[in-house]
Amino acid sequence: MREVLEELTALLVGYRTDAAYQAQSARYAAEWHAETDRIVQLEHEPLPSQGEVIGAVNAASAPRDVVVCAAGSLPGDLHKLWRTRDALGYHLEYGYSCMGYEIAGGLGVRMADPSREVYVMVGDGSYLMMSSEIVTSIQEGHKLTIVLLNNHGYSSIGGLSAAVGAQEFGTSYRFRDAAGALHGDVLPVDLATNAESLGAVVLRCRSIGDVRHALVMARTIERTVVIAVEVDRYQRVPGYESWWDVPVAEVAEVESARTARAAYEIAQQRERFFL
Repeated sequence: MREVLEELTALLVGYRTDAAYQAQSARYAAEWHAETDRIVQLEHEPLPSQGEVIGAVNAASAPRDVVVCAAGSLPGDLHKLWRTRDALGYHLEYGYSCMGYEIAGGLGVRMADPSREVYVMVGDGSYLMMSSEIVTSIQEGHKLTIVLLNNHGYSSIGGLSAAVGAQEFGTSYRFRDAAGALHGDVLPVDLATNAESLGAVVLRCRSIGDVRHALVMARTIERTVVIAVEVDRYQRVPGYESWWDVPVAEVAEVESARTARAAYEIAQQRERFFL
């Protein structure tokens, strides 16, 4: 791939797009910046949105700081909203959506360049996979600022489940009810206290204002900090007409699944192939 890019770079020396194309690109960029500003300044209540938290971290970080993320809906939202100011400032694992990579990966980034502050953005689902490297970061003296977004479940796969008519089955932390279904009371999972037990300084947040204040405080603390914030599970960043080709069951007893299958077949007909 590097060889190909080097050859293309040489061939493109002196090439410029025409003025009309440049003007169109500038207009699209301005429209997208305005949309990004809208999302990160949403002031959603009572709980903030994930997009607002991304905006707050982006605003609080310095140009050479690094954001690290890997799984859930966060990578897609960061791809849309994060404004990178340094070639090494954006470290995301897009290939396999490796849940649990975030904190360990952030530790590696910090060890590689201790001069950069590292912001690990992680959902509660990924946090449960491997939070243990908080201990290593404290033991080895490599501070991380971990922004833990808690929606009490697996919001990303929950949204996909709803889209295919599966009604978000099993994607919230709940007890089973009397009938044996996963619709009982919310499990008493306290990830903030868990992070404290591992040695991190924990800053608990309930509003986007709390998050902004915590980010300022975090820069003054010398060991790993966890900024724990509950976010609205359903206040998502829009998909902007994008479509994920995830097959839906052809035969189902649940009406929502049959409806999703009909919509899937229509969407398939509109699919365009670029390669």
